[in-house]
Amino acid sequence: MASFDEHPHTSFRAFVDTLRADGDLVDINEECDADLEVAAIVRLACETDDKAPLFNKLKGQNENGLWRILGAPNSLRADPAQRYGRLARHLNLPVTSSMKDVLDKMVAAKTGKPIPPRTVATGPCKEFKLTSDQFDLTTLPSPQLHQSDGGKYIQTYGMHVVQTPDGKWTNWSIARAMVDDRNHLVGLVHEPQHIWQVQQEWKKIGKDMPWALAFGVPPAAIMAASMPLPDGLSEAEYIGCLVGSPIDVVKCDTNDLLVPANSEIVFEGFCSSTETSGEGPFGEMHGYVFPGDVHQMPKFTVNLITHRKDAILPISNCGRLTDETHTMIGPLAAAEIGFLLRSAGLPIKEASSPFESQVTWVVLQVDTAKLREMKTTSEAFCRKIGDLVFGHKVGATIHRLVIIGDDIDAYDFKDIIWAFSTRCRPGMDEYHFEDCVGFPLIPYMSHGNGPKGRGGKVVSDALLPVEYTTGKDWEAADFKNSYPAALQQKVLANWKALGF
Repeated sequence: MASFDEHPHTSFRAFVDTLRADGDLVDINEECDADLEVAAIVRLACETDDKAPLFNKLKGQNENGLWRILGAPNSLRADPAQRYGRLARHLNLPVTSSMKDVLDKMVAAKTGKPIPPRTVATGPCKEFKLTSDQFDLTTLPSPQLHQSDGGKYIQTYGMHVVQTPDGKWTNWSIARAMVDDRNHLVGLVHEPQHIWQVQQEWKKIGKDMPWALAFGVPPAAIMAASMPLPDGLSEAEYIGCLVGSPIDVVKCDTNDLLVPANSEIVFEGFCSSTETSGEGPFGEMHGYVFPGDVHQMPKFTVNLITHRKDAILPISNCGRLTDETHTMIGPLAAAEIGFLLRSAGLPIKEASSPFESQVTWVVLQVDTAKLREMKTTSEAFCRKIGDLVFGHKVGATIHRLVIIGDDIDAYDFKDIIWAFSTRCRPGMDEYHFEDCVGFPLIPYMSHGNGPKGRGGKVVSDALLPVEYTTGKDWEAADFKNSYPAALQQKVLANWKALGF
């Protein structure tokens, strides 16, 4: 089975070993409790950009080591030179890669030739098998992540696998789910998620949806599962293009779905089309828990668990900055938004989602020379952008688009907020969109004013009027722009000698 585990972007086990070799992992060998203790350690690691904790001994593990827990699998590193090192390891990029490097690789694979997965007879995920009478999800170390969560959220970094009844679309995606009882989960399934779209097809024919949930999948796969790829696109083929080779998949024992063969853990079963249970509350990506906030969501029946020896369950403990919901959901949505707008012929150079916005914003850097060639107006340009993005699934989680010029670094929040605060006149330079789907997880959408889950979106134009007509007529009052190049070089060369 060694051939399954060679590369960190195609094997989760190799990814864990690589983090350890990078000095970016802490092996915790003393017994820890999955009831809040694990989560508290993970949350502090996320908030301080510390190493990823691997909990090797958990209260409630069974004799096969089912399971260990890895926290913060795709959070940030403290070293500025390797800030996005974990994301880079997901994609076989150098650990010094920038966020732009990460997103460019994800977007490039969209236009490459799809490489379908390769079906193999077996794989590491089949080493051990537990039937429904041999496990109890309530006694295994399923993590309680926040003290006011409605249950044990075992699913925060696994990958749902579902397929339309006609077999034409197989979807891999991430959506939260908590333990409901010994053999059931209840999870978030709502419009416009792809898992929701596939479930609607099964509901139409009056059948439950065959389902699998794979944990510890190839890291490149979990990146793709987090990306708002177009409806109908099967992630497995996109991932093949992303990594340059087919992903090995194996058939489930209890249904016809295919899962990554080197997954750490696989749950097999079905998602009910009729039966629901109370789901939530949960401390979500925007940093809030609302105690008592429970909604009826579909139940998932787990008929079989297959797993590797000493399997590792990855978890994302969502909350305030910075965790996987910020490093993945926002940036990957931005990448898709940029691709959508460029495909529509709009002069967008870069698209990013600043963490400081709790990834509710996407910043769009415009090629202002091409913008002037369009001979358009602020309102016409911003309305076109808003209609495209907010009318499409790629804009589902995003509520503010900030339009910036090409003198602003789209990946530097200090630059972005300077432009937004000084060039976008409140009200007059903002264009609101209320006739579109809102993101209910944002507190002002679910617990604020206005319709829940509808509207609340805006395009903020941080381009000054001359950028549409004759071009920039100002000079930035900063070191780079206010002094001759020769003087800048002299000051820099003497900086340490001067005593700085």
